[in-house]
Amino acid sequence: MVSANREMAVYCFDTLVAHYNSEQAPPPGFEEGQHPLFVTWKKAVNGAEPRLRGCIGTLEARCIINGFRDYSLTSALRDRRFPPIQAKELPFLECTVSILTDYEPALDYLDWEVGKHGLIIEFTDPDYNTRRSATYLPEVAAHEGWTKTETIDSLMRKAGYNGAISEALRNRLHITRYQSTFYAMHYRDYASYVKMTRGVSPIINGAKPIH
Repeated sequence: MVSANREMAVYCFDTLVAHYNSEQAPPPGFEEGQHPLFVTWKKAVNGAEPRLRGCIGTLEARCIINGFRDYSLTSALRDRRFPPIQAKELPFLECTVSILTDYEPALDYLDWEVGKHGLIIEFTDPDYNTRRSATYLPEVAAHEGWTKTETIDSLMRKAGYNGAISEALRNRLHITRYQSTFYAMHYRDYASYVKMTRGVSPIINGAKPIH
């Protein structure tokens, strides 16, 4: 089984740096494979808690080299919840790459463990008779300090449901639980890695260099 690793995070940073520099990213330092994956960008300023700046991926297996290349840019530039990340923000970014594994149906909305399982919920909106779905990666509920019920209710809101949430509606949810491996890397660690392995620090058009 492929696990998320440093080279995957480096490749996501390489891809974003190359985008701002209008050049090709260096080839990745990991093997090809087929897996569902996510790329998450967070921004930390002045030692504050990192805040989400973008998170997009795929729940379907796909080639991970193309996947990380595509979703590193999509999550940075086209997450509709946030304005596109600008080059000047790069020195403050943290990238987390996730490889998703072990999909299995949950028996009910409480049949999962906080911190261990990610969730995919699917349901019919009773107000509009439309299908809705959403997912949270395994680390989200633990990071937010949510209970299982709070996580489920938040997921329903993320899916676009604005009506009343009842126990009966929770029990009608179709829930798939999954696990993941992830690797997080801050830009300063990326810059150190690049300088160590390539002999030169990354240069980004539109960003101030880090000394």
